[in-house]
Amino acid sequence: MKQIIILLIACTLSFATAGAATEQEIVNQSASILRDFRRMPERQIPSYVLRHARGLAILTVVKVGFGVSGKGGQGVVVARTNRGWSGPSFVGTGGAGWGFQVGAQITDFVFVLNSSAAVRAFSHDGNIVLGVDASAAAGPVGRAAHAGVTPTAAIYTYSRNKGLYAGASLEGAVIATQKTANARYYGRPVRATDILSGRVAVPPNARVLHRYLVR
Repeated sequence: MKQIIILLIACTLSFATAGAATEQEIVNQSASILRDFRRMPERQIPSYVLRHARGLAILTVVKVGFGVSGKGGQGVVVARTNRGWSGPSFVGTGGAGWGFQVGAQITDFVFVLNSSAAVRAFSHDGNIVLGVDASAAAGPVGRAAHAGVTPTAAIYTYSRNKGLYAGASLEGAVIATQKTANARYYGRPVRATDILSGRVAVPPNARVLHRYLVR
């Protein structure tokens, strides 16, 4: 019975999140998240980290629970190509857990992809599990962060919480390419690997996100 309840919560959150915004609204929201992460005093993503990034994944995740929990979220991935930044490839996440957990929380995430292998992990039309498909670690923050440090993980993670949440849970979420969202945004079926390699033209409306990407 508990597993059924957990599954229902996870599915409800995933479907609610997926239907809550259009693709352009997700792009606009991702631009706002990246802008805020670059401006946060003492907690900002250092410019040198963004200058050397091979790609970025930007997501908003909603988590709620009362004894059991579920979470769902959506966002975009962009990659640096020979012709500049790619267009956005849409991704989503969902999962469930149990234990002592009460509350609700919205978390904005920025994943800095430090290697071509990390970008390739997000390029598959399937799922990626952080820490499994690519090593992940908390990224350096603030203006005083040392610019000469070589990345210690394929992915640097940054997060900002909104709301309160008490208790631990079993993490089971994966990040998955949203093929339908990509098809809607580009007007035809396109593969994530073609988007992130730059083989698909960047839509004009994606420039709102490019404005906050470091060249």
